[in-house]
Amino acid sequence: MTAPISGLAWLLPAGSYAGRARMLLLRSATASRRTWPAVVSGFAEPVFYLLAMGTGLGALVGTLPGPDGRELSYAAFIAPGLLAASAMNGAVFDATFNVFFKLRDSKLYDAMLATPLGPVDIALGEIGWALLRGGLYATGFLSVMAVAGLVTSPWALLALPVALLVAFAFAAVGMAATSFMRSWQDFDFVTLAVLPMFLFGTTFYPLSVYPPVLQVVVECLPLYHAVELMRGLTTGAVHWGMLGHLAYFVVMALVGVVFAARRLHALLLR
Repeated sequence: MTAPISGLAWLLPAGSYAGRARMLLLRSATASRRTWPAVVSGFAEPVFYLLAMGTGLGALVGTLPGPDGRELSYAAFIAPGLLAASAMNGAVFDATFNVFFKLRDSKLYDAMLATPLGPVDIALGEIGWALLRGGLYATGFLSVMAVAGLVTSPWALLALPVALLVAFAFAAVGMAATSFMRSWQDFDFVTLAVLPMFLFGTTFYPLSVYPPVLQVVVECLPLYHAVELMRGLTTGAVHWGMLGHLAYFVVMALVGVVFAARRLHALLLR
């Protein structure tokens, strides 16, 4: 991570990066050995949605038009959206609830600063672990899609690295937002942000069902861009416009990392 950090050095707090973010990853991996059922359980949620909505409700819905206009079964239509939501949920909830506990309750980060670690190392390490968790959920669900025959294009191989980018962006923004929270009650705002995105970000129905004004609102949601990427890759409807969706998450990730690093620097070294 040294090279990317050196390019962003002018945006980050001076003297707060020691190049040891990987130690946070090792620490999180070791700690998760005792809580692996909680980590793995997040994989089951999108599978249940796929069975309930794709199989159950899908029998009533029939088919929907895919990104290229080709008709898709309802299960094949919602599966890419659930894949994007898996990456989002795994990253967001790890980068919010877990980070808040370590920051406010256990004061773990204060103890880490007594070691050769800086606030930027902590930010990158925790974001990296949230990325891995989101990637784990996405990998598991993509495997379920493949077994169920819901992947119809070799472009789907790119869905995993895209899921990692999506997870990284959501983790970075989630950690930055967590640094502003004062109590556990503030996490109601996390649910208020994530749940509407999941329900209205074209996960379960196409954008065309909305009136034009609401379509513009939905197109501003991060999950909408993730769903468009996943749906295009898994169905083979790849086009140049997808680069815009990728750029959205690159900018989102950079902004989140910079804000998270600056906020941790301000909170831990004040």
